[in-house]
Amino acid sequence: MARGDSKTRFADVVMPHLDDAYSLARWVTGNRADAEDVVQEACLRAYRGIGGFAGRNGRAWLLAIVRNAAYDWLRKNRSPAVVNVDDLEAVERMRLADDAAGTGDNPEAALIARADEAKLQAAIARLPAVFRETLALRDMQGLDYKEIAAITGVPIGTVMSRLARARRRLIEMLGADR
Repeated sequence: MARGDSKTRFADVVMPHLDDAYSLARWVTGNRADAEDVVQEACLRAYRGIGGFAGRNGRAWLLAIVRNAAYDWLRKNRSPAVVNVDDLEAVERMRLADDAAGTGDNPEAALIARADEAKLQAAIARLPAVFRETLALRDMQGLDYKEIAAITGVPIGTVMSRLARARRRLIEMLGADR
């Protein structure tokens, strides 16, 4: 494939899905800066491999690359026991500031909703990485079980099991907070 063709194909296949790539990397790494590093590495890998892209589902193809890059990054840079949620609070503060302008007539309801969202975000961040990524791919990225199975390299039954277990743990964690 000619260099110009690679650039055009990369722009067509990868660029429309960068927000989804960052979102997945953010949920897997738990950190904004780390997610940016992972997406950068994933884009390099995607550019190098764009000639092998079969042309079916660019989003799933890119998310599989992001997932692999994220786990490679985690293996290289963190102990498996470490769960990093250091900048979730900063994200939540920004979201609170953004939402404050549009709270309308009921600031109490808006405050309660933001507090609930913060608890949910913190609970998701405490999930093991395999549950967090499955939950992010299904509930945040809207992928179906077959796509998630292809991205993660596990059978559909495992995807369904991980999703059910992730949701059950979230319910347990959120119930324990009350």
